Amino acid sequence: MTPLVHSFHDPATFTFTHVVYDRICGRAAVVDPVLDFDVASGRTSTASAEQVLAFLGEHRLSLDWVLETHAHADHLSAAAFLKRRTGAKVAIGRGITAVQERFKTLFGLEDDFATDGRQFDRLFDDGDTFAIGALRARVLGTPGHTSDGVSYQVGDAVFVGDTLFAPETGTARADFPGADARTLYTSLRRLLELPPETRLFLCHDYPSQTHTVQAMTTVAEQRARNIHVGGGAGEDAYVALRTTRDAALPVPKLILPALQANIRAGELPPPVANGVRYLRLPLDQI
Repeated sequence: MTPLVHSFHDPATFTFTHVVYDRICGRAAVVDPVLDFDVASGRTSTASAEQVLAFLGEHRLSLDWVLETHAHADHLSAAAFLKRRTGAKVAIGRGITAVQERFKTLFGLEDDFATDGRQFDRLFDDGDTFAIGALRARVLGTPGHTSDGVSYQVGDAVFVGDTLFAPETGTARADFPGADARTLYTSLRRLLELPPETRLFLCHDYPSQTHTVQAMTTVAEQRARNIHVGGGAGEDAYVALRTTRDAALPVPKLILPALQANIRAGELPPPVANGVRYLRLPLDQI
C-alpha cells in the first residue's frame, strides 16, 4: 500500500508537516503541525496551519487525526487549532505522561494541570493500530530522543519524527530530560530493519551549501549513507558519538515556550486574571 503524502516545510523552524491521506475515502491525518511563534514579540500565528487547511479543502479531505510524534522542543504545535477547526482527534505516545510530570515541575504549572495525558484524545502504545479512511496505520515506539517518541507507519510510509534526519545530517540528539542515546540506538535499528524501499518522512531537515531540504528518504538510503548509523554502526560507537556531539549542541531556541504548549496538546497556557496568557521562563534550569 502506497498512501499519498503531501509535505509542508516551515523554514523558521526547519519543520516538516505531513498530510497522509486516502483520496478515495477523502480522509486524512496531519503529522506534526506547526503553530507559528515569534519569540521576540510573543506573538502567535496560524499561517502555517492555514496552509494545511487550504490543502485539505482543495482536495476535499476530512481530517480524522492530528498525530504528534513527540512533545517537540523546537516548535509549537498547531494541534489544538486544527482540532477546533476540524474536530480531528489529537494523538501522541503514552510516554507523554512522564514528560508532563517532568515539565509540570520545571515550569511550576498550575496545581490542576493533569499529567495523565487527558489533554490528548488518544495515547498510543507500541503496536496500536488505527484507520485513516481505508488506510491502516500502526504505531512504532521509537523513544530515545525523548521518552514519548513514536513513529507512525502507514503502508510503505513511516513518519519518524526527530528520530532520523536526512543521511547527511544523521540522527536526533539524546540529551533532553528523559532522553537516552542507547534507547535511541535501539529505535534507530528498528527503523532501519524495515524493508529497504520503505519511505521515511522526516520532521526536520537543515539545509547547507551542499544540501537542500528533503522531506523524505528511504530505509535503503539511511542504511547506506546516514553519517551516524549508516554502514551498520555499532551501539557503543554510536553512543560515544552521540554523547560527544550533544555536549556541543546549543539549546533549541524555542524549547521553553514550545514545551509549555506541546504538553497541553498544542493549547497555550490558560489566561490569568487580566485575561492574558503567559509563558514561563525558568532561570538557570536548562
